[in-house]
Amino acid sequence: MTDAKAPIAQDFLTIPRKLDVGEKVNLVGLTRPALQEALVAAGTPEKQARMRTNQLWQWVYHWGVRDFALMTNLAKDYRAMLADKFEITLPEIVSRQVSQDGTRKYLVRIAGGHEVETVYIPEEGRGTLCISSQVGCTLTCSFCHTGTQKLVRNLTPSEIVGQIMLARDDLGEWPEQGAPKDETRLLSNIVLMGMGEPLYNFENVRDAMKIAMDGEGIALGRRRITLSTSGVVPEIARTADEIGCLLAVSFHATTDEVRDKLVPINKRWNIEALLDALREYPKATNSERITFEYVMLDGVNDSDDDARRLVKLLDGIPAKVNLIPFNEWPGAPYERSSNNRIRAFATILMQAGYASPIRTPRGEDIMAACGQLKSATERARKSRAQIAAEAGLDHS
Repeated sequence: MTDAKAPIAQDFLTIPRKLDVGEKVNLVGLTRPALQEALVAAGTPEKQARMRTNQLWQWVYHWGVRDFALMTNLAKDYRAMLADKFEITLPEIVSRQVSQDGTRKYLVRIAGGHEVETVYIPEEGRGTLCISSQVGCTLTCSFCHTGTQKLVRNLTPSEIVGQIMLARDDLGEWPEQGAPKDETRLLSNIVLMGMGEPLYNFENVRDAMKIAMDGEGIALGRRRITLSTSGVVPEIARTADEIGCLLAVSFHATTDEVRDKLVPINKRWNIEALLDALREYPKATNSERITFEYVMLDGVNDSDDDARRLVKLLDGIPAKVNLIPFNEWPGAPYERSSNNRIRAFATILMQAGYASPIRTPRGEDIMAACGQLKSATERARKSRAQIAAEAGLDHS
């Protein structure tokens, strides 16, 4: 196994770009300190910068206003300066599909013409937005459709927060000025479970989530946000310290031999290293359990022995296990476990004291279910045989 102390590869960092002369700065995605700094650089007196930052923050993130002219508590000349030097822009929705079950999938175009997918899942009394953190993915998990798409680049904080904002646009969820306060949220939760590995884009994800959690804007509590990682061990403690959200782990196997094939990052940080980091996770308590995501693959990881091994592996970790029936996609080298097999697996976990809900697949008819996301313009066409070969499977 690769030395777990080795530095994380930096090949796929977001490349900063200098603004052209006269090009406007997008306010979306700037943290409070960065926004204040930008306002000072644009000529705002330092004594006023904090107040102006607070005012802009509420207009952009609480009211959802994009036109500086409508920001009526700012002087007209100041609004004109803002319009001259800044902009409030979101990624572009290329297409919007609605599933029979109400799930909405957005194909979103970002800078450079690249595309990512964002999924909104409505539930009774709540709604969850699954957002992407990278164009493509570097992890090549063999059961995941996104994993067959090569990583192009990291998303910026603007592009991550922008997914939340465009979904709120589509849901009509920005509050109306003067209307009675309404705490009902159509978009009540965020899961970083879309395209990409969030912990390989840590700083940008952190800044975007700080914006989402800010109480004077979008105002989603940290316990309403779940970050899913495949096991980037060195960044797990930072997630607790610098973001403070809930944690989910794409686990999917109970032996290194199987997990090496399903989740290749396991070759770098194996099951033992990952579980050691999770036992030390500062936010792991009975009220804030770590979620273990476990996709059910017929004849691969779904035996009773697998379930019993999983129980032993989770010892000492406040945990629940989400069992995910495999969502098939064209060319997938796996098949979904039978309903009876999934229920038998869940029973063993429940008898050992672990909550093990079986996730109901959502949005399968529009390829919006877990593991199915893949932007059309970035597809790397591969045959079933190629994918199976890369997964180390023999389908001859």
